Parts: sequence; structure tokens; C-alpha cells
Amino acid sequence: MVKRRKNNNRKIPSRKVFCQKRAKARKINASTAYETCTEQLSPFGGLLALIKFLDLVNFHKIFDSAYQKPPRNPKRGHYLMMVGILMLLFIGFNRIWHFVYVRIDAILCGFFSVTRLPAASTFWRYVDSLGINQAKSLLKMMSILRERVWQLCGFTFYRIRVDIDTTVKTVYGNQQGARKGHNRKHRGKQGLRPLLGFIEETREYLVGKLRRGTTVDGTEAAAFIADIKNHLPGCVQEVLLRADGEFLSWQCVQAAMEAGFDFIIANRGCTPLFDSNQWYRPFKRKQIEYNSCIYQPGRWGQPCRFVAMRILKEQKLPSNQPQQCVLFQDDKYTYRIFCTSLAGPAHKVIANYDKRADVENLVGEAKREGLDMIPSAKFKNNYAFFQIVMLAYNIWRYLKMIANQSVSGHRSHSAAADGSVLKGIMSNTVRIARLRLLFIAAKVVKHGNRDKVKYSIHDARTPAMFYLLQFIDKARSRPRPWHQGRDWPVRFAI
Repeated sequence: MVKRRKNNNRKIPSRKVFCQKRAKARKINASTAYETCTEQLSPFGGLLALIKFLDLVNFHKIFDSAYQKPPRNPKRGHYLMMVGILMLLFIGFNRIWHFVYVRIDAILCGFFSVTRLPAASTFWRYVDSLGINQAKSLLKMMSILRERVWQLCGFTFYRIRVDIDTTVKTVYGNQQGARKGHNRKHRGKQGLRPLLGFIEETREYLVGKLRRGTTVDGTEAAAFIADIKNHLPGCVQEVLLRADGEFLSWQCVQAAMEAGFDFIIANRGCTPLFDSNQWYRPFKRKQIEYNSCIYQPGRWGQPCRFVAMRILKEQKLPSNQPQQCVLFQDDKYTYRIFCTSLAGPAHKVIANYDKRADVENLVGEAKREGLDMIPSAKFKNNYAFFQIVMLAYNIWRYLKMIANQSVSGHRSHSAAADGSVLKGIMSNTVRIARLRLLFIAAKVVKHGNRDKVKYSIHDARTPAMFYLLQFIDKARSRPRPWHQGRDWPVRFAI
């Protein structure tokens, strides 16, 4: 019996990529033809996710309820002017005149419902009208936005850790509030000294202010600590405050106690006495010893606990020279001393403080995102622009949280494979997140008398972007958690 079968009987492997059509190889050389197209193109395809996110959290209602409008009344309205500046910072342009590069962007113009954005001077005049009152209202907006995003992501932090720190913004020219102070990179130059506080659990900006370039005194630092309680979400009941030696004073310690915060503050200026017989070594292979005591510095209202660690110094002397003994025993060690309200072993308290080192990375990232930019010579304008930059910084944090939720929400294997572009995005910096979520080429077309944004099927980031957009659309179709009030009490209701 003769059996007939095809010569080529190999099984066709199933395609596991996102593209539906097989890509053909292109050939681009010096003789390649070029022409224009009628479609509007945008390199910032991820802005559609931002627009959907703003609608998800009802940002327009937050703005109308919390924002204190300046005297200047722009033709486009306060909301569009503020969101336009936020989108400019979201894209990565730090100066107002950078609007000239995005004036005809398809998605930005579509959001403003114009064919061309207003001139950069229009946005600059609006920034020039802002002041300290607008900066404080922006902090209130961030508090409402934080609570809503935590509810959307299912965060119920009962205890958080707040890290506060100062930084230096070097200024050039005649700037209001600039002073000569502690500036390690540009010694002797004038600068401003902002004060910032971050939440370690979500790495977001909590509260801060722009200051003149002088060292923070105890009264100002105490007022800053007391204001932290006004910006915490309703689920937070306990706060651990961590700060460096610049904040060690009785005013700061008293403010933390009155607010009900635990605290760990590095020592500067206090000389507590430790019992020489109480030093202990928890790690046998490390020459590090720990101790604690109760000590009341001068002019303090009550005694506090101080913990210390000492590290043996390495003394390397040539072998041909005689060994010289130190005069005092303390000269053999390097000391680190902290004031704290926490109980427990000293080495665990200091290990908890050492996790504060990440705040330096957050401050540096915020400075790269626009905190170093000083748009005006007026201090009140810079004060308001400082909070606008930090609001854009927080929006990036929140969008990464939503993106991480969209990846974890898909349980199927194919969805997880296609959404792998967004895995680990929470640990990425904003600069890397732009490459994964924002800088995606998009085409804005009109189909069926309706505008539509199209992405390339050959881009590996397109599946992850689709999952993110679908996740936000599903969340927009459901009742908002802050309207139901089932998870935890809403503190900032509007």
C-alpha cells in the first residue's frame, strides 16, 4: 500500500511573541528615499497612561478643592496650566522654555485640544504669579493624591519610616534667599538649602520646603517635624523618624514626642557618658562594640536614651619603627552615637538607622528631576516651583506603583511573559522608567470620527503598555475605593 504525504511535514512552532505579522528585513542606506506623512506622531506614547491616571484619581477634583489660585487668571485656566507644567517635568524637561520642543506634540496638543501649545512665555508668566500660598496648597494636593493611590494599590501601612534630610542648591547670580553655607561641592558659593522628607516604604516625597542657604535651627526643624502629621494617610498610626545630626536639638526631640513619633537622630555636640563595662560585641568576627545609656544634655527638658557603636581603628606602622601607644583609650576607636526613643539592643537600633542611607539616593534623584533648576530670581516663585517638581516626582512614583500592579494582576503565563518589561520597575529610577513607560513611539490617527492612539506591534514594550492601559481602564470603570471607605478611614475627603 502506498501512502501519500507531504515532503515537508515539520510542525509549525507556535509564535510566542506579540507581533501578529512576520517582520521583514529592511534595507536602509544612503540611497533610501524619504518623504512626509499626514499622521501626527509622538515620541511620548506613555503620556496616554498619565492622562488615564489623572482621570483615575480624579485629579481635576483634587485640584479644584485644594489648589489656591493665584491672582493671575490665565486664558486656558489654572488646571491646564498646572498640568502642562507637570507634563513637561514628567517628560524630563526641567526648564519652562523647554516647551518650545513639545509645542506640536500630538498627545500634548490633543490633551489641550489645540493644534499648537501656547508659547513658553505663557507658562513662565503663570509661574511668575505663583507664591508660597500656592506651594502650601500643592502639599495638600499631594496628601490627597497619596491617600487615593494607596487605596488603589491596597497599601495599608500601619507603621512607616520617614527620613528627613537637607541638600544644597547652588545658585549663580543674584537670587533671593541665597546664602553662603555648607556647600561641599562648591565651597564659598551661595546656595539654597531645601528640606525634604521621604517615606521609605514607597520611596515617595512626603513633605518639604525651600529654604534660604543657612543651617536649619532647632525651632524651624521642630515646626517641620510637627507638620509631618498633617500629611499622613488615614491608615498610618505609627511613625519612625530618622534624621542626621543637623536635627539634634531639644526642640526637635520634644516635637517628635508631642507628635507621638519614634525617632533616631544622629548625635552632634552631645557628650553622653557610657559605662566602660557595658560594651558588648554581638558579632564575634567584627571588631565592633555597642553600648547605651540614659543621658540628659544641658538645657534639655528630660533625659533621653543614647546608643553608640565604636569601631577599632587600623594602625599601620612600618615594621622598623617602634610601636607608639595611644594616650587615651578612646583614641583607638571611631564612635557613632545616636539619640533614640526606641528600646531594644543598641546594635539593632543602629542597624535600623543605617537603612536611612537610601534617602541620599532619593534626594539626588529629585535634584536631577528638576529640583536643581531655579526658574526665577524671586524666592516665592522658586518656593512654588519646588513643590511642582516634587509633585511630578510623586506622580512618577505612583505610575510605577500602578504599573507594578498591572503586571502582578495577570496570572496567565503568556500575559506574564508579555508584561515582563515592567517587572522590577518599582526599583528603577525615574530615568529608567521613562525608557520603559514614556518614550514609546505612538501615532495619533482619526478613525470613525474619533481620535485613536496606535502603537507599533514590533515594539517589545507595547504589550506591557497595553496591560497598563487596560488595568487603568478597568479601575476607572469600578467604584473608587475612597468613595466606599471600606479599607481604612479617609482623612483627606473632598
